[in-house]
Amino acid sequence: MPKSPHKYTDPLPRTFYDHDPRDVSRELLGKVLVRRQQKKLLVGRIVEVEAYLGKDDPAAHSAAGRTARNAVLFGPPGYAYVYFIYGNHYCLNVSCLPDGIAGGILFRALEPVEGIKEMARLREVSMDKPSDLRKLTSGPGKLAEAFGITRERDNGKDLTNASSDLFIAEDGYRPDRILVTPRIGISKAAERPLRYIIAGNSFVSDRELPSRLI
Repeated sequence: MPKSPHKYTDPLPRTFYDHDPRDVSRELLGKVLVRRQQKKLLVGRIVEVEAYLGKDDPAAHSAAGRTARNAVLFGPPGYAYVYFIYGNHYCLNVSCLPDGIAGGILFRALEPVEGIKEMARLREVSMDKPSDLRKLTSGPGKLAEAFGITRERDNGKDLTNASSDLFIAEDGYRPDRILVTPRIGISKAAERPLRYIIAGNSFVSDRELPSRLI
């Protein structure tokens, strides 16, 4: 598991997210999601994301236009959009593109880096063997639960704010290879190659799909 050379104090700037979600998705891989949980620090390496492209993307929550529910996706960039799905889990996204233009990225999987015991407590899972790490954050609902992410607590949170308890940071890690595949878990525009993963990482979603290196 990659180790961080320093503590996580500087969130990625807003300009990082002010681009096409496909470009931001590639750049997000290898960065770390950080949660300040009381006196604990929860950190996970971003290993799988999906891009959603706004009004021209039938699978995007913003495709039908701006509503009270999806307003965060219309900007400014760098804000958390959290929704509740299937009546049992939350999903974390980040807004992209300039203010007024909808775009976002879904976080699908993380590799646990710090705060593993606290993640296991929040997920209510046992950690009896090394392979149990996959139980923590290898899916959008799992990672949200492991980081205590809810819509009430985090929707609209500024992920670029250094005083935020939830943000994304850089620690110098760079993935060797990135794969792009079709998105999963959706019924509309599922064939579009908008899912980005770190090749060979054991924490990405289980499903194997046609992919290509980028």
